[in-house]
Amino acid sequence: MLVDTEHFGRVGDVDVHRYALVNPGGITVRVLDLGGVVQSIDAPDRDGALANVVLGFGDLDGYVANNRPDAGRVFFGALIGRYANRIGGAAFTLDGEQYRVKANENANCLHGGPEGFDTHVWQASPFSDDEGVGVRLSHVSPDGDQGFPGRVTTAVTYHLDARNRLTIGYRAETDAPTVLNLTNHTYWNLAGEGAGDIYDHLLTIRAGSFCAVDDSLIPQGRPV
Repeated sequence: MLVDTEHFGRVGDVDVHRYALVNPGGITVRVLDLGGVVQSIDAPDRDGALANVVLGFGDLDGYVANNRPDAGRVFFGALIGRYANRIGGAAFTLDGEQYRVKANENANCLHGGPEGFDTHVWQASPFSDDEGVGVRLSHVSPDGDQGFPGRVTTAVTYHLDARNRLTIGYRAETDAPTVLNLTNHTYWNLAGEGAGDIYDHLLTIRAGSFCAVDDSLIPQGRPV
């Protein structure tokens, strides 16, 4: 098992790298330090034929262009923070104090705002352990970033093991009360890239309820 590192381009004066996690089962997971993007996952089917089973851009220009505020962003494979999903009216109340955050979807704040975690180049450290290989990404979001309170230090680990399991681990620390909702925004097509739609896919989630949303997809805070 190995981690292969290559230079992927530059955003302004900052270098961007791609990390390929490879295991003996023929799986290769490619992760960018720009936004922690899962760019591709090459996996063999039951006959051993390889296919990329996630959506992503083929080059850095695609990600940079899609990060523009006017681009109709799709967040392919990205780490989402500080707050995944929508904050209605781009405002919330915490401990009796109201905070205004930056809006980027009409009047709402989507996926952390116009300069969320997905737009930053993270510090990356490849590693290996007894079970597999991975890359550890870290990022410091200063107090007031996009309007959110508190300084938040986040570490995210992508780990591929010999049993073909990709695990994403999250850890965050803050120096003040804040809100935080982290996720990964990978789009999957298990039939492989270019194989058509996913209407025949079946997803099972172990959950006893879900959160209702309104017509603007704003969570209503009540389980259904």
